Amino acid sequence: MNYFKFEYLWLDGYKPVANIRSKTKVIHMDSFDGDATKLPKWSFDGSSTRQAEGHFSDCTLIPKRAYLDPARENAYLVICEVYNPDGTPHASNTRQTINEEKAKDYWIGFEQEYVLMGTNGRPVGFPEGGYPEPQGPYYCAVGYQNATGRDIIEEHFDICLKAGIKITGINAEVMLGQWEYQCFSIDALKACDDLIISRYLLYRVTERHRVIAELHPKPIKGDWNGSGMHTNFSFPYMKEVGGKEYFEKYLTEFGKYHDEHIQEYGAFNDERLTGIHETASISDYSFGVSDRGASIRIPSYTPEHDWKGYVEDRRPASNADPYRIIARILKTSAIAHEAAIS
Repeated sequence: MNYFKFEYLWLDGYKPVANIRSKTKVIHMDSFDGDATKLPKWSFDGSSTRQAEGHFSDCTLIPKRAYLDPARENAYLVICEVYNPDGTPHASNTRQTINEEKAKDYWIGFEQEYVLMGTNGRPVGFPEGGYPEPQGPYYCAVGYQNATGRDIIEEHFDICLKAGIKITGINAEVMLGQWEYQCFSIDALKACDDLIISRYLLYRVTERHRVIAELHPKPIKGDWNGSGMHTNFSFPYMKEVGGKEYFEKYLTEFGKYHDEHIQEYGAFNDERLTGIHETASISDYSFGVSDRGASIRIPSYTPEHDWKGYVEDRRPASNADPYRIIARILKTSAIAHEAAIS
């Protein structure tokens, strides 16, 4: 009989931004086929994660999806949902708000931006007590003066791919010390799970390098780009039927729920969505072809393919909960689609 290490991961009850928590469970078994639903439930102290009171503190972790953990022997990373002792979903359990069957119709691509920060609270590459040259040469850059922390990014890139996460690309972003990776899945719920695991692995890699992966959407004030998590999405009608008229009707209807989306799209997003630095204002809604100053960009790919393709919601912040993003997109999309085809 072999032993396996299972890292149970969950989102805690902190507000306005939940943290990833985890702990390791050793289970002796002959083999593990990757089916997380065969793993046992496990409890934790919810009073230490703002998910319970001290006098009644047990919360339950229910395994939902497992990934290979390439950094440890005989190890897996396990996405869990948090439940109350009475068997009901905990209020912080945003994963369970997604309809699993409907999620299978959606292709999702998250563009996760973040900034590598030193322990001095400044992005890596920023001179002590000052600022580098204005942004411009740093986007997709190469060279020590323009790209900092590449060894960390490459390590994270490789470990995600080995874990089975479909990272489709990485690049240096507009601000020095800022990076992005793209995380894609043809199942919206799996895309969310992949994103949480990829963030966890990012934290673990940066932990070893003694730098901080900062997900605040505006970590450096002033004339510097913020960090977002642009969410690309498509579903069968968009990919197979589409049409310019359909996209315009769909996105017009989609915009009627702008305020509801902003509520689900991350904390401190007002500091980022200002109408400058490649963003639309948080108080406005707009869409346009190849327009990075719009709330929703219609990539040039879509009109070039007879108006069949996908759209990019540019509003989500880098610290947003992917489950909340997708739950809201699924809800609004169903309404917008019906209005567009009627």
